[in-house]
Amino acid sequence: MDRDLTALADRLRALPPSCGPVRLIAVDGHAGSGKSTFAGRLAEALGGAPVVHTDDLATHEELFAWSERFAAQVVEPLSRGATARYGVYDWVRGAFTQERELAPAPVVLVEGVGAGRRAVRPYLACLLWMELASDHSWDRGQLRDGPGLSAFWSGWIPAERAHFAADPSRPFADFLVHQGQLGYEVCMGPSGTP
Repeated sequence: MDRDLTALADRLRALPPSCGPVRLIAVDGHAGSGKSTFAGRLAEALGGAPVVHTDDLATHEELFAWSERFAAQVVEPLSRGATARYGVYDWVRGAFTQERELAPAPVVLVEGVGAGRRAVRPYLACLLWMELASDHSWDRGQLRDGPGLSAFWSGWIPAERAHFAADPSRPFADFLVHQGQLGYEVCMGPSGTP
């Protein structure tokens, strides 16, 4: 296990709860920056912490307009110490086709572009930002997704630019996460207040 990841997990567990009994931790960054992979590894370092993917909450029509759904279906129940139930969007069918349950675990990760947005920050114990330039992230994402999703990416990139111009997350990050050849390096973020 990556030493920085283990140290970060220990630090996150020691934070005070931020959403009822839960320490809600955001993993934000540009599309293709490695958020999902990092969140999975961090969840493992945390002993199997649950992960909410904002891709499950967003839709084709509402790429970034999922804040109210997240507040009602995830934040509100967790803040009461209750199990959350949220709809999962099927990107092929274009509809919410499943429901996922989320128990109020000691640490819950929420990962995705915009996970550290203004509407979510009051409920966060910590905001992590994947430190990878947008152009490099988008190149990685397009390579990952293949030519079949090039039309999606041509709409996504300007939408992501507009989102972060209006509601930036990085300036509020407690930690910046750099992915290296042998693991992750975690540095103090711009907020400097974990």
